[in-house]
Amino acid sequence: MNDLTNPVEVLGIDAGGTMTDTFFVRRDGEFVVGKAQSDSDEANAVLESSKDALAHWGREIQDVYPEMVTCVFSGTAMLNRVVGRKGLRTGLIVSKGFEDFHRMGRALQCYLGYAFEDRLHLNTHRYDEPLVHIHDTRGVTERIDSKGVVVIPVRLHEARTAAEELIDQGVKAIAISLISSYLNGEHETAIRDVVLEVAKEKGVDLPVFASVDYYPVRKESHRTNTTILEAYAAEPSRKILGQLSDRMKAEGATFDLRVMATHGGTIGWKAKELARSLVSGPIGGVIGAKYLGEQLGYENIACSDIGGTSFDMALITQGNYSIHKDSDMARLVLSLPMVAMDTIGAGAGSFVRIDPYSLSIKLGPDSAGYRVGTCWPEGGLDTVSVTDCHIILGYLNPDNFLGGILDLDVPRAFQCVKDQIADPLGLTVEDAAAGVIELLDLSLRQHLRAMITSKGYSPRDFVCFSYGGGGPVHAYGYTKGLGFKETIVPAWAAGFSAFGCATADFEYRYDKSVDVGINDESSEEDIEVACLKLQSAWDELKVKVLEEFAINGFDESAVTLSPGYSMQYMGQLNDLEIESPVANISGKEDWPALVQAFDDTYARVYADAARSPELGFGITGAILRGSVETSKPNIPKEPMSGPTPPEAAVLGKRKFYDNRVWVEADLFHMESLLPGNNIVGPAVIESDATTFVVPTGFATNLDEHRLFHLVETG
Repeated sequence: MNDLTNPVEVLGIDAGGTMTDTFFVRRDGEFVVGKAQSDSDEANAVLESSKDALAHWGREIQDVYPEMVTCVFSGTAMLNRVVGRKGLRTGLIVSKGFEDFHRMGRALQCYLGYAFEDRLHLNTHRYDEPLVHIHDTRGVTERIDSKGVVVIPVRLHEARTAAEELIDQGVKAIAISLISSYLNGEHETAIRDVVLEVAKEKGVDLPVFASVDYYPVRKESHRTNTTILEAYAAEPSRKILGQLSDRMKAEGATFDLRVMATHGGTIGWKAKELARSLVSGPIGGVIGAKYLGEQLGYENIACSDIGGTSFDMALITQGNYSIHKDSDMARLVLSLPMVAMDTIGAGAGSFVRIDPYSLSIKLGPDSAGYRVGTCWPEGGLDTVSVTDCHIILGYLNPDNFLGGILDLDVPRAFQCVKDQIADPLGLTVEDAAAGVIELLDLSLRQHLRAMITSKGYSPRDFVCFSYGGGGPVHAYGYTKGLGFKETIVPAWAAGFSAFGCATADFEYRYDKSVDVGINDESSEEDIEVACLKLQSAWDELKVKVLEEFAINGFDESAVTLSPGYSMQYMGQLNDLEIESPVANISGKEDWPALVQAFDDTYARVYADAARSPELGFGITGAILRGSVETSKPNIPKEPMSGPTPPEAAVLGKRKFYDNRVWVEADLFHMESLLPGNNIVGPAVIESDATTFVVPTGFATNLDEHRLFHLVETG
């Protein structure tokens, strides 16, 4: 519907490896979802997806883009650049004697992402190619000790020589990361200034990244990797985001493009710390689930997102998600604060192969990407994917894939499944395809259960949100028997991550390591010093946060600052992030409030009996968030109707392979169903963007918020 009295204000974008989703929100909170195939030209995919979405309102992008005030992008291009080692050639300057520590990666990088059995055996361990080659690494004599004291002054003439050699070798950026610089950054900043001076003398426009300017935190490998990413991957991504921004402005846009960040907020594409957008799409889904839970009263949510390449899981407990500060991604240890998620390489587009030795089915971890599978009309893919099995079993409508813009080659998919899977296993094509789906569902179910129980919870404590393009297809399979309170599939599941981006605030976050320890033997003076040390770190971070907002045109009066800290009981290995109960620390009189906030959080995350205040308290880091609230979508609320779907929603029947027999499944058009409608399986609910499968033994009803509630009927 074209409602010119309600201009479109917000656009969320999720550019995945298979599909690019757009999510437009009007001033009245109404929204619409668009979908297009991902493209090597990300701007083109965004524009095509935008056209698809706005067609539902009868509007054109040239009319809508000028109305918008906010646009948030999330995607996988930066991560793919890191995985494929296709980043900017980067030089690295480190403390002399530590030239090899980047490629050693604390040793654990040689088995990150491995299955348990492969972690056990050294002969299976391997290192990926380092982001910076050893020939592009230089050491400079200097040393700062573990207390931040200068032990060996920095030899700046060595820094000058290192910069000259690296620039002459053709590096396009230089990263600097010295031992213990997070405690005292004077050596790094001195080297940074020398490098910039050399680049200017040589007439080279060379970006320089000193870790102390970006990630002043402990753990050298994590900090160094993350600083390198700013040069290696973030700078090329910044160029692509700039091109997308220019393309949108050419269509009349006046907004500044923002990007979903790993910590759950959004940042400007011109942000200094752009590496925070390394992984953003799945995080958008978690933020969307949190927002939806807040609006509808769901406190404990198991988030499950199935795309074409991966299955992403996260937990929201009592309305909050966890943040990991020492995360890993693409087999690299990093210092990025990241929404805690578990990911496996299994999705709707995963390749299916037969192990030649065990004759067992292997799924992924590679996938067909945007080309879907052997059913892809242009051919070119010779390996069967999960989507090929969906088509054969009647899960998906080959005539309505992406709204019918593709005419899938079903006979070719059938023949490929027969040749590659069915014949080697001595099965019919249908049983082979059904076995693939069952194996995928079992794998997802086991990982989802393990993710929840490993944290001390039970699925019975949670509502499960299933979303992503493949979520509605597999929701019944990977939740069956787990005992969730409810399994909920949003009608806009295919664009749910883009929806999450649209719900996120404009937020910058900076961290700094702090070493504070207080126990029963500490004096009042010790507590006073500890409190002022934390406040000093907040003051330092405040300058950085406000600088970022200034780049985007916001002054201090528009920014809400939220200080926080990381605390642990003394002697523990892990800490917890705490939102500070006080905005500013004036002295030791604020210490009890800091301790109480930590104690309460610890009891919530673990158990009241697990609290150990007798050990003393250690503050390990200072955190400062700055945010500017943005317009958010309304959750739909429509009048309830009866349990029987209207005639307009009934599409007929289709053969559906269910529990090893062919049955007639009822077909429905998702957008035509009304709140209150109840559908009993076997049934298939179709939308242009996704398909919701309800097999025998399951039923679903649509509520007033256009959420499908999936239940087992026996």
